[in-house]
Amino acid sequence: MDKNLVQRIFGGALYGIVVILCTTPLGSQFLNSVFPGLVMQNQLFYGMITFFLFMGAWECTRMMKFDPKSWEKYVVFPLIVLVFYRFSKRYFNHGFYFDFNLSEILALSLIVIAVVTLFRFSKELYFDNGKLIFTVIYTALPFGFALGLPKFSTVENTFTLEVFFLFVLIWSSDSFAFFTGKFFGKHKMAPTISPKKTWEGFAGGVILTLVVGFFIEKYFPDLRGNWIMVGLLVSVFAPFGDLVESQLKRNFGVKDSGNVIPGHGGILDRLDSFIICAPVVYLYFILEKFI
Repeated sequence: MDKNLVQRIFGGALYGIVVILCTTPLGSQFLNSVFPGLVMQNQLFYGMITFFLFMGAWECTRMMKFDPKSWEKYVVFPLIVLVFYRFSKRYFNHGFYFDFNLSEILALSLIVIAVVTLFRFSKELYFDNGKLIFTVIYTALPFGFALGLPKFSTVENTFTLEVFFLFVLIWSSDSFAFFTGKFFGKHKMAPTISPKKTWEGFAGGVILTLVVGFFIEKYFPDLRGNWIMVGLLVSVFAPFGDLVESQLKRNFGVKDSGNVIPGHGGILDRLDSFIICAPVVYLYFILEKFI
């Protein structure tokens, strides 16, 4: 068997196991069966998101190649810690209320502005202050909003599965789009940014992700929101998240964001769709309260 294929299988399996253990009660159940009272599921989830955030931010700073003499590169991580600390306080104090809070709307708007800057005003990112702002927005805000997606109770020892099923939908979208594009793809979606993406693959990803969303909604009705709608949002924004990271790598002449996951590249390579989908789904959970 090809060595790269073995690496991809091993890396993908390891990544999937980590996500499953940290986003479902299986993780705490397994660890507590070996070491009773060691950890609660909300702590495991928080640990995973924190790891993803700081690895992703580190990869982002490496890709964007800060000037070694710049002061901005020394400010990136303190700013990320400060932003994520604010989200962390809300997470552990159950402070995500899904209302039209000015700070949340501003933070979501900053993500949009960062993405527009990447595609339309990329020269701004050649300056270290632009790199600093982009890195903080692109990593700290999406992962911060990801903390608000699940609900948990330390009293009742419950942890809901919104993030797990968000990953399931993203994996479904990526897989269905890949195979549909491989067998039927003819029309390039964004040839200069991601040559392998096709409109046929995109359509296949939308259709089949909606099917997965339908079954999630049918068998897990207690989840927040309507998961057919979440499936639609993921099928649209997951490919866009991939294009965002592809554009970032293209701007700075980088093939992979890193090599932390064997055969799959870096954290940003695996979580590019999640980085865009998490705040989009969070915004949907705000809006669905008023619909």
